Amino acid sequence: MKRISSIVLAMLAVSCGSRTPYDAQGTFEATEVVVSSEATGRILYFNVEEGMPVTAGAVVGEIDSIQLHLQRKQLSAQLSALTGSRPDIEAQAASLREQIATQQTECNRVKNLLRDGAATQKQLDDIEAQIRVLESQLTATLSTLGKNTASINDNAAALEAQIAALDDRIAKCRIQSPVAGTVLVKYAETGELASVGKPLMKIADLDHIYLRAYFTSDQLGRFGLGDRVRVVADFGGDERYDYEGRIMWISSESEFTPKTIQTKDSRANLVYAVKIAVKNDGRLKIGLAGDVLL
Repeated sequence: MKRISSIVLAMLAVSCGSRTPYDAQGTFEATEVVVSSEATGRILYFNVEEGMPVTAGAVVGEIDSIQLHLQRKQLSAQLSALTGSRPDIEAQAASLREQIATQQTECNRVKNLLRDGAATQKQLDDIEAQIRVLESQLTATLSTLGKNTASINDNAAALEAQIAALDDRIAKCRIQSPVAGTVLVKYAETGELASVGKPLMKIADLDHIYLRAYFTSDQLGRFGLGDRVRVVADFGGDERYDYEGRIMWISSESEFTPKTIQTKDSRANLVYAVKIAVKNDGRLKIGLAGDVLL
């Protein structure tokens, strides 16, 4: 009788151990960013290693940009020569304005003499005609100088735009991390030739990690966005750690159950993906298995 009881208890223990105690299963993921080259040239230095933390905006490498610097120097010289040829409108028009002022003074003097009968009408008409000629010359000169200046300004603006474009290309020769995170993979080394679009490294923010789990349709009504759930990280064997998770995304479309996932209801073929944000204490890794308890 005692032997039979022992067998029954052992069978119950095995039966209880085989039951699935969680509501969903998934794997931990993180937002990964592949940093690619934005320039073509030889990599002068690339100071990152896999597992190394980087900060957002940190310069970790540089691509040869000497040809771009030489082009910029050439354009800067052209711009300097062009702006130096810009006419001094006021200086060139000053002589005509002075002549007009002199003739205006003479015209006023002749008018006074004409009232006293000491000058003739022809003298006044000649001076007024000369003033009109000088004013026409001034207008034409200002128009010509204005057009020349506008043309020079347009050409200078075009050169400045080319210089700005070169500055942007030179800036892209610096290899920077767009986000803060940890280097997962390093694809290039110092001395290699980089080209636009070539992957250089992969970065992930391991401080903000999430579990992608799959739930059946009848489970969706038990939680919503922002709800807190219990996440259990499975490190293998008996090593399991509990974390507080927050529902951050629920898929709007169903999909077939991934082969690596075991749902609570094995009869359900269609499931919904759910992202659960978890604060990483340093132990969680990408690809680690995790369970969810609602």
